Amino acid sequence: MKVNELRKLSSEELTSKITESKKELFELRLKQSTGSLDKPSKIRELRKNVARMKTILRERELENGGEQ
Repeated sequence: MKVNELRKLSSEELTSKITESKKELFELRLKQSTGSLDKPSKIRELRKNVARMKTILRERELENGGEQ
C-alpha cells in the first residue's frame, strides 16, 4: 500500500492491518524456513509496510497528545 492510502485509514484500521501483516509475515518466515517460499521479496515488503503504518500511528499520537 502507498503512504497516501495508509494515511486515509483510521487508527483502528491501521492497528488491525499491522496485526494482519505481522501474521502474514510470520507465515512467510515459516515457509522460508521450509524452503517453500515463492517470493522472498514479499517479506521485505511486508516489514516496510508495517514500519510505515507504525510511523503513521506514532505521528498521529504526537500530534494529538505529545509523547507518552
